[in-house]
Amino acid sequence: MSKTANLSAIIIDDHPLARMAIRNLLENEGFNIVAEAGDGGEALMAVAEYQPDVVIVDVDIPVMSGIEVVEKLRKKQFSHIIIVVSAKNDLFYGKRSADAGANAFISKKEGINNIISAIHAAQNGYSYFPFSLSGFVGSLSNEQAMLQSLSSQGVKVMRAILNGADNMQIASEMHISNKTVSTYKGRLMEKLGCKSLVDLFSFANRNKIG
Repeated sequence: MSKTANLSAIIIDDHPLARMAIRNLLENEGFNIVAEAGDGGEALMAVAEYQPDVVIVDVDIPVMSGIEVVEKLRKKQFSHIIIVVSAKNDLFYGKRSADAGANAFISKKEGINNIISAIHAAQNGYSYFPFSLSGFVGSLSNEQAMLQSLSSQGVKVMRAILNGADNMQIASEMHISNKTVSTYKGRLMEKLGCKSLVDLFSFANRNKIG
């Protein structure tokens, strides 16, 4: 019998077709899919209710990012397997996932079948990431290193800007003042070497951040 047979799982992705593909993959391996969620808020409630053996979460989901979901789950002492998936920048989001406490990061560009290998690795006490964490910094390009210098709040502000939010919307979403948003934006632009929003969008496009 497969080591994954009868394990429970929750799939978190705001794209129904992506959830369906992952569901089919896991069910073929004997998983019991106990819930699906389309945003970070639903994700936290579903995990609290079902306490699954495995959580699969996409980085780019509404309400809060997949990375934030991982951080909150680990702070709540959720100790089971968490796999982060994304079609975006592997190095940037892979490192963020590891730092947040995920067991693995899977690039959708490489194929979701790797999710099964990642789960097997986690069951055996290993992490599964698209890079070696030791020596990771040395392998970064200059712009990748700039991205890694951002705080978690800086990343939230950057994602909000890239999604078209203005200062008031960002302040409301993050529960901070407009002045604090302006401070974060200033630090963000300085750390990334951007002098305008056009520069920031160009930077994001080059590095597949969004």
